[in-house]
Amino acid sequence: MSRRRRAEIRPTPPDPIYNNVELAKFINRLMHCGKKTTAQRVMYSALAIVQEESRLDPLEVFRQALKNATPLVEVRPRRVGGATYQVPTELRPRRSEALAMRWLIQGARGRKGLPMRRGLATELIEASRGEGSAVRRREELHRMAEANRAFVHYRV
Repeated sequence: MSRRRRAEIRPTPPDPIYNNVELAKFINRLMHCGKKTTAQRVMYSALAIVQEESRLDPLEVFRQALKNATPLVEVRPRRVGGATYQVPTELRPRRSEALAMRWLIQGARGRKGLPMRRGLATELIEASRGEGSAVRRREELHRMAEANRAFVHYRV
């Protein structure tokens, strides 16, 4: 009887310009159809726009945006005796980071009528200020978890 082991997580090499692992992971998530060079171009031009508009270090704005969009808890459906409860559960750091990145990218893609680099720059600046769609989603998720705190004893 063999035990299944979790797949080992390969370390992500840092990005070539800023030498930052978080940024490299973000670029990998931003990538469409394996076009990493295009994703890098979009990200680096978005960071250039961030620096131009906010007069701040773009990497610091990126870190702050990621921090502000990172959720601490989420709600998961749990079926108990015919009823489905939304049970709040704490998130592992990797999952919360992945959600934050996903929400930032979705927020940037959702800004229609703008080039991706411009939408991404705007989303990063807003998220670093505690605004924007990614931060709103995080707050919504936290509110939902708070509202369903009574069901925390159903946690798996």
